[in-house]
Amino acid sequence: MDKAHVEALASKHSALQAQIDAEERRPHPDDVLLHQLKKEKLRIKDEMLGLTVH
Repeated sequence: MDKAHVEALASKHSALQAQIDAEERRPHPDDVLLHQLKKEKLRIKDEMLGLTVH
């Protein structure tokens, strides 16, 4: 397990959550953008879990 890589992914995961939160607070959120952000966040989460399980 590469701790630095997991930490980098965790940072990206947090940044994506901040983007999602900001977009959801807008008066008219972009649903396509939200979908893309959430999909990428899930991909990163899955990658982190895969790295930490081994």
